[in-house]
Amino acid sequence: MITEHALLPVIPGQEEEFEAAFGQAKSIISAMPGFISLALSRSIESPSTYLLLVGWESLEDHTVGFRGSPEYQQWRRLLHRFYEPFPVVEHFSSVTSAR
Repeated sequence: MITEHALLPVIPGQEEEFEAAFGQAKSIISAMPGFISLALSRSIESPSTYLLLVGWESLEDHTVGFRGSPEYQQWRRLLHRFYEPFPVVEHFSSVTSAR
């Protein structure tokens, strides 16, 4: 599994509207081939910053499959207007874990 990691800097004052739009957008990404899981968290110290973690079966499921799809255009229309600056997205593979 690959984990997509993005810190989302939402324009201050637009957090509530962003969360509502994200509620719609999550159904788009969760229907994509290779999607495993999604978690969106809000920073306590910086409440306009969100952490998005998405689990994918492979890197290509995100970078080629999702980003190259018509569904990604819907995702962009819903969410990209909220970011300033635009988020940096990175991908990680698991090294170790514990529960």
